Amino acid sequence: MGSAKVTIVALLLCLSLGVMAEDPYLYFTWNVTYGTVAPLGVPQQGILINGQFPGPRINCTSNNNIVVNVFNNLDEPFLFTWNGVQHRKNSWQDGTPGTMCPIMPGKNFTYRFQVKDQIGSYYYFPTTALHRAAGGYGPINVHSRALIPVPFDNPADEYNVFVGDWYNKGHKTLKKILDGGRTIGRPDGIIINGKSAKVGEAKEPLFTMEAGKTYRYRFCNLGMRSSVNVRFQGHPMKLVELEGSHTVQNMYDSLDLHVGQCLSVLVTANQEPKDYYLVVSSRFLKQELSSVAIIRYANGKGPASPELPVSPPDNTEGIAWSMNQFRSFRWNLTASAARPNPQGSYHYGQINITRTIKIVNSMSQVGGKLRYGLNGISHIDSETPLKLVEYFGAADKAFKYDLMADEAPADPSKLTVVSNVKNATFRNYVEIIFENHEKTIRTYHLDGYSFFAVAVEPGKWSPEKRKNYNLVDALSRNNIQVYPNSWAAIMLTFDNAGMWNLRSEMWEKTYLGEQLYFSVLSPSRSLRDEYNLPDNHPLCGIVKGMPLPAPYKA
Repeated sequence: MGSAKVTIVALLLCLSLGVMAEDPYLYFTWNVTYGTVAPLGVPQQGILINGQFPGPRINCTSNNNIVVNVFNNLDEPFLFTWNGVQHRKNSWQDGTPGTMCPIMPGKNFTYRFQVKDQIGSYYYFPTTALHRAAGGYGPINVHSRALIPVPFDNPADEYNVFVGDWYNKGHKTLKKILDGGRTIGRPDGIIINGKSAKVGEAKEPLFTMEAGKTYRYRFCNLGMRSSVNVRFQGHPMKLVELEGSHTVQNMYDSLDLHVGQCLSVLVTANQEPKDYYLVVSSRFLKQELSSVAIIRYANGKGPASPELPVSPPDNTEGIAWSMNQFRSFRWNLTASAARPNPQGSYHYGQINITRTIKIVNSMSQVGGKLRYGLNGISHIDSETPLKLVEYFGAADKAFKYDLMADEAPADPSKLTVVSNVKNATFRNYVEIIFENHEKTIRTYHLDGYSFFAVAVEPGKWSPEKRKNYNLVDALSRNNIQVYPNSWAAIMLTFDNAGMWNLRSEMWEKTYLGEQLYFSVLSPSRSLRDEYNLPDNHPLCGIVKGMPLPAPYKA
Protein backbone atom coordinates (compact mmCIF):
# COMPACT_ATOMS: atom_id res chain seq x y z
CA MET A 1 0.00 0.00 0.00
CA GLY A 2 1.39 3.45 -0.92
CA SER A 3 2.32 5.94 1.80
CA ALA A 4 -0.50 8.30 0.82
CA LYS A 5 -3.08 5.50 1.19
CA VAL A 6 -1.61 4.54 4.55
CA THR A 7 -1.96 8.13 5.74
CA ILE A 8 -5.59 8.33 4.59
CA VAL A 9 -6.47 5.01 6.23
CA ALA A 10 -4.81 6.11 9.48
CA LEU A 11 -6.70 9.39 9.43
CA LEU A 12 -10.02 7.64 8.84
CA LEU A 13 -9.25 5.24 11.68
CA CYS A 14 -8.52 8.17 14.01
CA LEU A 15 -11.76 9.83 13.01
CA SER A 16 -13.75 6.66 13.64
CA LEU A 17 -12.19 6.29 17.08
CA GLY A 18 -12.54 9.98 17.94
CA VAL A 19 -8.77 10.28 18.28
CA MET A 20 -8.29 13.83 17.06
CA ALA A 21 -5.90 16.24 18.69
CA GLU A 22 -7.70 18.78 20.87
CA ASP A 23 -6.91 22.46 20.67
CA PRO A 24 -4.34 23.59 23.26
CA TYR A 25 -5.34 24.30 26.86
CA LEU A 26 -4.22 27.33 28.88
CA TYR A 27 -4.51 27.15 32.68
CA PHE A 28 -4.80 30.04 35.12
CA THR A 29 -5.24 30.28 38.88
CA TRP A 30 -6.61 33.58 40.16
CA ASN A 31 -6.91 34.76 43.74
CA VAL A 32 -9.48 37.55 43.97
CA THR A 33 -8.82 39.79 46.98
CA TYR A 34 -9.42 43.27 48.29
CA GLY A 35 -6.51 45.68 48.31
CA THR A 36 -5.99 49.39 48.71
CA VAL A 37 -5.90 51.33 45.43
CA ALA A 38 -5.74 55.07 44.81
CA PRO A 39 -6.12 55.74 41.06
CA LEU A 40 -7.00 59.41 41.68
CA GLY A 41 -4.91 59.77 44.84
CA VAL A 42 -7.73 58.84 47.24
CA PRO A 43 -7.14 55.45 48.94
CA GLN A 44 -10.09 53.07 48.69
CA GLN A 45 -10.93 49.38 48.60
CA GLY A 46 -10.12 47.89 45.22
CA ILE A 47 -10.47 44.38 43.80
CA LEU A 48 -7.20 42.73 42.84
CA ILE A 49 -6.47 39.54 40.92
CA ASN A 50 -3.25 37.90 42.08
CA GLY A 51 -2.43 41.28 43.62
CA GLN A 52 -2.81 43.13 40.30
CA PHE A 53 -5.01 45.98 39.09
CA PRO A 54 -5.71 45.81 36.20
CA GLY A 55 -5.70 42.03 36.37
CA PRO A 56 -3.49 39.51 34.56
CA ARG A 57 -3.66 39.17 30.80
CA ILE A 58 -5.11 36.12 29.07
CA ASN A 59 -2.93 35.87 25.97
CA CYS A 60 -4.31 33.15 23.72
CA THR A 61 -4.88 31.98 20.16
CA SER A 62 -8.10 31.31 18.29
CA ASN A 63 -9.68 28.00 19.38
CA ASN A 64 -7.60 27.69 22.56
CA ASN A 65 -9.34 26.20 25.58
CA ILE A 66 -9.17 28.49 28.61
CA VAL A 67 -9.33 27.10 32.16
CA VAL A 68 -9.47 29.67 34.98
CA ASN A 69 -9.71 28.55 38.60
CA VAL A 70 -11.09 31.54 40.53
CA PHE A 71 -10.75 31.72 44.33
CA ASN A 72 -13.11 34.27 45.88
CA ASN A 73 -11.40 35.80 48.89
CA LEU A 74 -13.84 38.71 49.14
CA ASP A 75 -16.63 38.99 51.71
CA GLU A 76 -19.30 38.98 48.96
CA PRO A 77 -20.48 36.63 46.20
CA PHE A 78 -18.56 37.14 42.97
CA LEU A 79 -18.67 36.34 39.24
CA PHE A 80 -16.53 37.08 36.18
CA THR A 81 -17.91 37.51 32.68
CA TRP A 82 -15.71 37.25 29.60
CA ASN A 83 -16.87 40.23 27.59
CA GLY A 84 -16.84 39.51 23.85
CA VAL A 85 -16.08 35.79 24.17
CA GLN A 86 -19.00 34.06 22.46
CA HIS A 87 -19.00 30.78 24.45
CA ARG A 88 -20.44 28.78 21.57
CA LYS A 89 -23.10 26.37 22.93
CA ASN A 90 -21.92 27.22 26.43
CA SER A 91 -23.75 30.05 28.19
CA TRP A 92 -23.03 28.07 31.39
CA GLN A 93 -19.64 29.83 31.49
CA ASP A 94 -20.88 33.34 30.70
CA GLY A 95 -20.63 34.54 34.29
CA THR A 96 -23.75 36.68 34.57
CA PRO A 97 -26.29 36.45 37.42
CA GLY A 98 -28.80 35.10 34.90
CA THR A 99 -26.64 32.11 33.94
CA MET A 100 -24.59 31.13 37.00
CA CYS A 101 -24.80 30.88 40.77
CA PRO A 102 -22.14 33.19 42.20
CA ILE A 103 -18.86 32.04 43.70
CA MET A 104 -19.47 32.40 47.42
CA PRO A 105 -16.88 33.93 49.80
CA GLY A 106 -14.10 31.48 50.58
CA LYS A 107 -15.05 29.21 47.66
CA ASN A 108 -13.63 28.65 44.20
CA PHE A 109 -15.00 27.83 40.76
CA THR A 110 -13.20 26.74 37.60
CA TYR A 111 -14.39 28.34 34.36
CA ARG A 112 -13.79 26.31 31.20
CA PHE A 113 -14.44 27.85 27.81
CA GLN A 114 -13.07 27.98 24.28
CA VAL A 115 -12.37 31.07 22.17
CA LYS A 116 -13.87 29.25 19.21
CA ASP A 117 -13.42 30.90 15.81
CA GLN A 118 -12.59 34.28 17.34
CA ILE A 119 -9.73 36.76 17.25
CA GLY A 120 -9.53 40.23 18.73
CA SER A 121 -9.42 42.42 21.83
CA TYR A 122 -11.72 41.55 24.73
CA TYR A 123 -11.74 41.68 28.52
CA TYR A 124 -13.14 40.13 31.67
CA PHE A 125 -14.82 41.97 34.54
CA PRO A 126 -17.04 41.26 37.59
CA THR A 127 -20.81 41.24 37.06
CA THR A 128 -21.80 41.10 40.73
CA ALA A 129 -22.91 44.14 42.76
CA LEU A 130 -20.86 47.27 41.91
CA HIS A 131 -17.57 45.35 41.81
CA ARG A 132 -16.75 46.75 38.39
CA ALA A 133 -16.29 50.16 40.07
CA ALA A 134 -13.46 48.66 42.17
CA GLY A 135 -11.43 46.99 39.41
CA GLY A 136 -11.30 43.22 38.99
CA TYR A 137 -10.93 43.53 35.23
CA GLY A 138 -8.23 42.66 32.73
CA PRO A 139 -7.48 41.90 29.05
CA ILE A 140 -8.20 38.92 26.83
CA ASN A 141 -6.07 39.03 23.68
CA VAL A 142 -7.03 36.42 21.08
CA HIS A 143 -4.48 36.03 18.28
CA SER A 144 -4.92 34.47 14.86
CA ARG A 145 -3.62 30.95 14.30
CA ALA A 146 -0.21 30.75 12.66
CA LEU A 147 -1.57 29.67 9.27
CA ILE A 148 -4.17 32.47 9.05
CA PRO A 149 -2.78 35.64 7.45
CA VAL A 150 -3.12 38.88 9.41
CA PRO A 151 -3.51 42.09 7.36
CA PHE A 152 -0.55 43.87 8.99
CA ASP A 153 3.03 43.02 9.94
CA ASN A 154 3.75 41.67 13.40
CA PRO A 155 4.25 44.64 15.74
CA ALA A 156 7.40 45.03 17.84
CA ASP A 157 5.21 44.61 20.93
CA GLU A 158 1.60 44.78 22.11
CA TYR A 159 0.31 46.99 24.89
CA ASN A 160 -3.06 46.76 26.63
CA VAL A 161 -4.51 50.08 27.74
CA PHE A 162 -7.57 50.20 30.00
CA VAL A 163 -9.14 53.64 30.13
CA GLY A 164 -12.28 55.00 31.71
CA ASP A 165 -13.82 57.09 34.42
CA TRP A 166 -13.38 56.46 38.15
CA TYR A 167 -15.22 57.26 41.38
CA ASN A 168 -13.47 58.07 44.64
CA LYS A 169 -16.38 56.62 46.59
CA GLY A 170 -15.81 52.93 47.20
CA HIS A 171 -17.85 50.27 45.42
CA LYS A 172 -19.87 49.46 48.55
CA THR A 173 -20.78 53.12 49.03
CA LEU A 174 -21.81 53.38 45.37
CA LYS A 175 -24.00 50.29 45.77
CA LYS A 176 -25.68 51.79 48.84
CA ILE A 177 -26.43 54.96 46.89
CA LEU A 178 -28.09 52.98 44.09
CA ASP A 179 -29.93 50.69 46.51
CA GLY A 180 -31.23 53.84 48.17
CA GLY A 181 -32.77 54.97 44.90
CA ARG A 182 -30.32 57.73 43.98
CA THR A 183 -27.84 58.19 41.13
CA ILE A 184 -24.10 57.88 41.69
CA GLY A 185 -23.65 61.13 39.76
CA ARG A 186 -20.61 62.33 37.87
CA PRO A 187 -17.30 60.46 38.10
CA ASP A 188 -14.30 62.08 39.79
CA GLY A 189 -11.69 61.56 37.10
CA ILE A 190 -10.19 59.52 34.26
CA ILE A 191 -7.70 56.69 34.74
CA ILE A 192 -5.27 54.87 32.44
CA ASN A 193 -4.33 51.34 33.53
CA GLY A 194 -5.41 52.12 37.08
CA LYS A 195 -3.51 55.42 37.38
CA SER A 196 -3.92 59.09 36.58
CA ALA A 197 -1.55 61.96 35.97
CA LYS A 198 -1.49 65.61 35.02
CA VAL A 199 0.80 67.36 32.57
CA GLY A 200 4.20 68.05 34.10
CA GLU A 201 4.00 65.48 36.89
CA ALA A 202 7.03 63.21 37.26
CA LYS A 203 5.68 59.76 36.47
CA GLU A 204 7.13 56.49 35.27
CA PRO A 205 6.36 55.81 31.60
CA LEU A 206 3.33 53.71 30.80
CA PHE A 207 5.16 52.05 27.89
CA THR A 208 8.44 52.38 25.99
CA MET A 209 8.93 52.36 22.21
CA GLU A 210 12.08 52.01 20.15
CA ALA A 211 12.58 54.46 17.31
CA GLY A 212 11.53 53.14 13.92
CA LYS A 213 9.37 50.31 15.28
CA THR A 214 5.59 49.86 15.19
CA TYR A 215 3.50 48.87 18.21
CA ARG A 216 -0.02 47.58 18.71
CA TYR A 217 -2.09 49.31 21.39
CA ARG A 218 -5.26 47.50 22.45
CA PHE A 219 -7.59 50.06 24.08
CA CYS A 220 -10.67 49.16 26.14
CA ASN A 221 -13.04 51.51 28.00
CA LEU A 222 -13.86 49.91 31.35
CA GLY A 223 -15.42 52.98 32.92
CA MET A 224 -18.81 53.18 34.57
CA ARG A 225 -20.54 55.75 32.38
CA SER A 226 -18.27 58.07 30.33
CA SER A 227 -17.27 57.86 26.69
CA VAL A 228 -13.66 58.93 26.21
CA ASN A 229 -11.37 60.13 23.44
CA VAL A 230 -7.83 58.76 23.12
CA ARG A 231 -4.94 60.40 21.27
CA PHE A 232 -1.14 60.38 21.18
CA GLN A 233 1.01 63.46 21.07
CA GLY A 234 2.56 63.67 17.60
CA HIS A 235 1.66 60.11 16.58
CA PRO A 236 -1.35 59.22 14.41
CA MET A 237 -3.07 55.87 14.94
CA LYS A 238 -3.88 53.26 12.32
CA LEU A 239 -7.07 51.40 13.27
CA VAL A 240 -6.63 47.67 12.50
CA GLU A 241 -9.11 45.76 14.67
CA LEU A 242 -12.31 46.45 16.57
CA GLU A 243 -13.97 43.83 18.81
CA GLY A 244 -12.83 40.90 16.72
CA SER A 245 -13.09 42.38 13.23
CA HIS A 246 -10.19 43.45 11.05
CA THR A 247 -11.00 46.97 9.86
CA VAL A 248 -10.21 49.05 6.82
CA GLN A 249 -6.95 50.60 7.98
CA ASN A 250 -7.73 54.32 8.22
CA MET A 251 -5.52 56.79 10.08
CA TYR A 252 -6.86 58.83 13.02
CA ASP A 253 -5.47 61.63 15.16
CA SER A 254 -7.96 60.74 17.90
CA LEU A 255 -10.56 58.04 18.50
CA ASP A 256 -13.76 58.00 20.53
CA LEU A 257 -14.11 54.91 22.69
CA HIS A 258 -17.47 54.35 24.36
CA VAL A 259 -18.09 52.39 27.55
CA GLY A 260 -17.42 48.69 27.11
CA GLN A 261 -15.77 49.02 23.70
CA CYS A 262 -12.32 47.82 22.57
CA LEU A 263 -10.17 48.52 19.53
CA SER A 264 -6.59 48.05 18.32
CA VAL A 265 -4.36 50.63 16.68
CA LEU A 266 -0.83 50.58 15.29
CA VAL A 267 1.48 53.41 16.31
CA THR A 268 4.89 53.90 14.69
CA ALA A 269 7.70 55.49 16.68
CA ASN A 270 8.87 57.85 13.94
CA GLN A 271 9.27 61.13 15.84
CA GLU A 272 12.13 62.76 17.72
CA PRO A 273 13.23 60.32 20.47
CA LYS A 274 11.86 61.75 23.72
CA ASP A 275 8.74 61.52 25.89
CA TYR A 276 5.23 61.96 24.53
CA TYR A 277 1.82 62.05 26.20
CA LEU A 278 -1.02 59.65 25.68
CA VAL A 279 -4.12 61.75 26.40
CA VAL A 280 -7.51 60.39 27.48
CA SER A 281 -10.40 62.81 27.99
CA SER A 282 -14.10 62.39 28.70
CA ARG A 283 -16.75 62.97 26.07
CA PHE A 284 -20.20 64.57 26.37
CA LEU A 285 -19.84 65.61 30.03
CA LYS A 286 -20.58 69.18 31.10
CA GLN A 287 -17.09 69.46 32.53
CA GLU A 288 -14.29 67.62 30.73
CA LEU A 289 -12.20 65.18 32.75
CA SER A 290 -8.81 64.03 31.50
CA SER A 291 -5.62 62.19 32.32
CA VAL A 292 -2.27 61.65 30.63
CA ALA A 293 0.37 58.92 30.60
CA ILE A 294 3.96 59.06 29.36
CA ILE A 295 5.04 57.07 26.30
CA ARG A 296 8.85 57.04 26.29
CA TYR A 297 11.29 56.45 23.46
CA ALA A 298 14.12 54.13 24.50
CA ASN A 299 17.28 56.23 24.87
CA GLY A 300 15.21 59.32 24.22
CA LYS A 301 16.07 62.69 25.67
CA GLY A 302 13.66 65.36 26.79
CA PRO A 303 10.28 65.63 28.52
CA ALA A 304 6.93 65.57 26.79
CA SER A 305 5.67 68.90 25.51
CA PRO A 306 3.02 70.55 27.72
CA GLU A 307 1.02 71.37 24.57
CA LEU A 308 -1.51 68.56 24.27
CA PRO A 309 -3.38 67.58 21.10
CA VAL A 310 -6.80 69.19 21.20
CA SER A 311 -9.88 67.16 22.04
CA PRO A 312 -12.76 66.91 19.56
CA PRO A 313 -15.79 69.18 19.95
CA ASP A 314 -18.02 68.20 22.87
CA ASN A 315 -21.47 69.61 22.07
CA THR A 316 -24.05 68.84 19.39
CA GLU A 317 -21.27 69.30 16.84
CA GLY A 318 -19.24 66.77 18.82
CA ILE A 319 -21.97 64.13 18.54
CA ALA A 320 -22.06 64.64 14.76
CA TRP A 321 -18.24 64.34 14.72
CA SER A 322 -18.41 61.08 16.69
CA MET A 323 -21.18 59.67 14.47
CA ASN A 324 -19.12 60.39 11.37
CA GLN A 325 -16.17 58.60 12.92
CA PHE A 326 -18.39 55.57 13.60
CA ARG A 327 -19.38 55.53 9.91
CA SER A 328 -15.71 55.51 8.92
CA PHE A 329 -15.17 52.17 10.69
CA ARG A 330 -15.49 49.54 7.94
CA TRP A 331 -15.04 45.79 7.68
CA ASN A 332 -11.91 44.74 5.82
CA LEU A 333 -13.65 42.47 3.31
CA THR A 334 -10.47 40.85 1.98
CA ALA A 335 -8.86 40.08 5.36
CA SER A 336 -9.28 36.76 7.15
CA ALA A 337 -10.29 36.76 10.80
CA ALA A 338 -10.32 33.50 12.79
CA ARG A 339 -10.98 31.38 9.69
CA PRO A 340 -9.11 31.23 6.36
CA ASN A 341 -12.03 32.62 4.33
CA PRO A 342 -12.16 36.42 3.94
CA GLN A 343 -14.51 38.36 6.23
CA GLY A 344 -16.40 39.65 3.19
CA SER A 345 -17.40 36.14 2.11
CA TYR A 346 -20.31 36.39 4.56
CA HIS A 347 -22.96 38.51 2.81
CA TYR A 348 -25.03 39.55 5.82
CA GLY A 349 -26.90 42.23 3.87
CA GLN A 350 -28.55 39.65 1.61
CA ILE A 351 -30.25 37.65 4.37
CA ASN A 352 -33.99 38.14 4.92
CA ILE A 353 -34.95 39.64 8.28
CA THR A 354 -37.47 37.47 10.12
CA ARG A 355 -38.08 39.70 13.14
CA THR A 356 -37.63 43.33 14.16
CA ILE A 357 -37.22 44.21 17.84
CA LYS A 358 -37.34 47.91 18.67
CA ILE A 359 -36.01 48.82 22.11
CA VAL A 360 -36.46 52.20 23.80
CA ASN A 361 -34.57 52.90 27.02
CA SER A 362 -36.11 54.96 29.79
CA MET A 363 -35.53 56.23 33.32
CA SER A 364 -38.16 56.62 36.01
CA GLN A 365 -38.99 56.40 39.69
CA VAL A 366 -40.53 53.19 41.00
CA GLY A 367 -41.64 53.35 44.62
CA GLY A 368 -39.66 56.55 45.01
CA LYS A 369 -36.44 54.94 43.78
CA LEU A 370 -34.49 55.43 40.55
CA ARG A 371 -34.86 52.64 37.97
CA TYR A 372 -33.86 52.18 34.34
CA GLY A 373 -35.65 49.98 31.82
CA LEU A 374 -36.14 48.76 28.28
CA ASN A 375 -39.60 48.97 26.68
CA GLY A 376 -41.17 49.54 30.07
CA ILE A 377 -39.49 46.59 31.84
CA SER A 378 -36.83 47.16 34.50
CA HIS A 379 -34.95 43.88 34.95
CA ILE A 380 -34.27 42.39 38.35
CA ASP A 381 -32.25 39.21 38.88
CA SER A 382 -34.21 36.23 40.16
CA GLU A 383 -33.11 34.30 43.23
CA THR A 384 -32.11 31.39 40.98
CA PRO A 385 -30.21 32.04 37.72
CA LEU A 386 -32.62 32.12 34.79
CA LYS A 387 -30.68 29.57 32.77
CA LEU A 388 -30.75 27.06 35.62
CA VAL A 389 -34.49 27.22 36.25
CA GLU A 390 -35.12 26.94 32.51
CA TYR A 391 -32.80 23.91 32.22
CA PHE A 392 -34.53 22.23 35.18
CA GLY A 393 -37.96 22.84 33.65
CA ALA A 394 -38.98 25.22 36.43
CA ALA A 395 -39.05 28.52 34.55
CA ASP A 396 -42.68 29.15 35.51
CA LYS A 397 -41.60 29.31 39.17
CA ALA A 398 -39.14 32.15 38.56
CA PHE A 399 -40.13 34.27 35.58
CA LYS A 400 -42.46 34.76 32.63
CA TYR A 401 -41.24 34.92 29.06
CA ASP A 402 -41.84 37.87 26.74
CA LEU A 403 -43.21 40.40 29.20
CA MET A 404 -41.29 42.94 27.11
CA ALA A 405 -42.89 43.47 23.72
CA ASP A 406 -40.98 43.82 20.44
CA GLU A 407 -42.24 47.42 20.26
CA ALA A 408 -41.95 50.08 22.94
CA PRO A 409 -45.18 50.96 24.77
CA ALA A 410 -46.70 54.40 24.36
CA ASP A 411 -45.05 55.49 27.61
CA PRO A 412 -41.88 53.43 28.19
CA SER A 413 -41.14 55.44 31.36
CA LYS A 414 -43.88 53.51 33.20
CA LEU A 415 -41.63 50.75 34.47
CA THR A 416 -42.48 47.28 35.76
CA VAL A 417 -39.71 45.73 37.87
CA VAL A 418 -39.46 42.03 36.94
CA SER A 419 -37.05 39.54 35.35
CA ASN A 420 -36.89 40.41 31.64
CA VAL A 421 -36.55 37.31 29.44
CA LYS A 422 -37.37 37.25 25.73
CA ASN A 423 -37.68 34.16 23.59
CA ALA A 424 -35.60 34.14 20.42
CA THR A 425 -36.10 31.52 17.73
CA PHE A 426 -32.98 29.46 17.12
CA ARG A 427 -31.18 30.44 13.88
CA ASN A 428 -33.57 33.28 13.02
CA TYR A 429 -32.04 36.41 11.47
CA VAL A 430 -33.21 39.49 13.35
CA GLU A 431 -32.93 43.24 13.36
CA ILE A 432 -32.70 45.09 16.69
CA ILE A 433 -33.28 48.85 16.84
CA PHE A 434 -32.12 50.85 19.87
CA GLU A 435 -33.81 54.22 20.24
CA ASN A 436 -32.51 56.66 22.85
CA HIS A 437 -34.85 59.56 23.70
CA GLU A 438 -32.66 60.81 26.54
CA LYS A 439 -29.95 63.45 26.72
CA THR A 440 -27.14 61.05 27.60
CA ILE A 441 -25.38 58.46 25.43
CA ARG A 442 -25.95 54.72 25.85
CA THR A 443 -23.86 51.68 24.94
CA TYR A 444 -25.21 48.13 24.68
CA HIS A 445 -23.49 44.76 24.64
CA LEU A 446 -24.87 41.33 23.73
CA ASP A 447 -23.25 38.23 25.23
CA GLY A 448 -22.84 35.13 23.09
CA TYR A 449 -22.79 36.91 19.74
CA SER A 450 -21.29 39.43 17.44
CA PHE A 451 -23.66 41.51 15.33
CA PHE A 452 -23.46 43.82 12.34
CA ALA A 453 -23.71 47.47 13.40
CA VAL A 454 -25.43 48.72 10.24
CA ALA A 455 -26.50 52.25 11.23
CA VAL A 456 -26.33 55.01 13.83
CA GLU A 457 -28.34 58.16 13.09
CA PRO A 458 -30.03 61.10 14.86
CA GLY A 459 -33.78 61.24 15.39
CA LYS A 460 -36.24 58.36 15.51
CA TRP A 461 -36.16 55.13 13.53
CA SER A 462 -38.76 54.17 10.93
CA PRO A 463 -38.78 51.38 8.33
CA GLU A 464 -37.78 53.86 5.63
CA LYS A 465 -34.47 54.32 7.46
CA ARG A 466 -33.38 50.89 6.26
CA LYS A 467 -32.30 52.46 3.01
CA ASN A 468 -29.48 54.10 4.98
CA TYR A 469 -28.15 50.80 6.37
CA ASN A 470 -24.62 49.73 5.51
CA LEU A 471 -25.35 46.27 4.09
CA VAL A 472 -21.87 45.68 2.64
CA ASP A 473 -19.04 46.34 5.09
CA ALA A 474 -20.46 47.22 8.51
CA LEU A 475 -18.33 45.91 11.35
CA SER A 476 -19.14 42.67 13.12
CA ARG A 477 -18.83 43.59 16.80
CA ASN A 478 -20.43 43.09 20.24
CA ASN A 479 -21.06 46.65 21.49
CA ILE A 480 -22.94 49.57 19.96
CA GLN A 481 -23.34 53.16 21.10
CA VAL A 482 -26.63 55.05 20.85
CA TYR A 483 -26.19 58.81 20.95
CA PRO A 484 -28.64 61.18 22.69
CA ASN A 485 -31.94 61.53 20.78
CA SER A 486 -30.68 59.03 18.23
CA TRP A 487 -31.05 55.41 17.14
CA ALA A 488 -28.83 52.50 16.19
CA ALA A 489 -29.57 49.33 14.20
CA ILE A 490 -27.88 45.94 14.44
CA MET A 491 -28.47 42.63 12.63
CA LEU A 492 -27.59 39.09 13.73
CA THR A 493 -28.50 35.42 13.55
CA PHE A 494 -29.55 33.84 16.85
CA ASP A 495 -27.49 30.73 16.11
CA ASN A 496 -25.92 30.22 19.57
CA ALA A 497 -28.21 28.31 21.91
CA GLY A 498 -28.22 29.48 25.52
CA MET A 499 -29.37 32.30 27.81
CA TRP A 500 -27.68 35.53 26.74
CA ASN A 501 -27.55 38.93 28.42
CA LEU A 502 -28.25 42.13 26.48
CA ARG A 503 -27.20 44.99 28.74
CA SER A 504 -26.23 48.57 29.03
CA GLU A 505 -22.47 48.71 29.58
CA MET A 506 -23.00 51.68 31.92
CA TRP A 507 -23.11 49.73 35.14
CA GLU A 508 -25.35 52.08 37.12
CA LYS A 509 -28.03 51.58 34.48
CA THR A 510 -27.43 47.83 34.24
CA TYR A 511 -27.62 47.41 38.01
CA LEU A 512 -30.91 49.35 38.09
CA GLY A 513 -32.61 47.37 35.34
CA GLU A 514 -31.46 48.38 31.85
CA GLN A 515 -30.88 44.84 30.62
CA LEU A 516 -32.65 41.69 29.47
CA TYR A 517 -31.92 38.06 28.60
CA PHE A 518 -32.57 36.30 25.31
CA SER A 519 -33.52 32.65 25.73
CA VAL A 520 -32.32 30.85 22.59
CA LEU A 521 -33.39 27.20 22.72
CA SER A 522 -32.61 24.52 20.16
CA PRO A 523 -35.74 22.42 19.54
CA SER A 524 -33.59 19.31 19.04
CA ARG A 525 -32.12 19.40 22.58
CA SER A 526 -28.90 18.11 21.04
CA LEU A 527 -25.24 18.40 22.01
CA ARG A 528 -24.69 19.63 18.47
CA ASP A 529 -26.38 22.84 19.57
CA GLU A 530 -25.76 23.21 23.32
CA TYR A 531 -23.66 21.64 26.04
CA ASN A 532 -25.10 20.03 29.14
CA LEU A 533 -24.86 21.55 32.59
CA PRO A 534 -21.19 21.18 33.65
CA ASP A 535 -20.48 18.74 36.46
CA ASN A 536 -18.80 21.44 38.55
CA HIS A 537 -21.57 24.01 38.08
CA PRO A 538 -22.91 25.08 41.51
CA LEU A 539 -26.64 24.83 42.13
CA CYS A 540 -28.53 27.37 44.18
CA GLY A 541 -32.02 28.69 44.84
CA ILE A 542 -35.02 26.60 43.89
CA VAL A 543 -33.08 24.07 41.76
CA LYS A 544 -30.87 22.96 44.63
CA GLY A 545 -31.87 19.40 45.43
CA MET A 546 -33.95 18.94 42.29
CA PRO A 547 -33.25 15.80 40.22
CA LEU A 548 -31.03 16.51 37.23
CA PRO A 549 -32.84 16.67 33.88
CA ALA A 550 -32.09 14.09 31.21
CA PRO A 551 -28.88 15.22 29.47
CA TYR A 552 -28.76 16.36 25.87
CA LYS A 553 -27.52 13.73 23.43
CA ALA A 554 -25.50 13.98 20.26
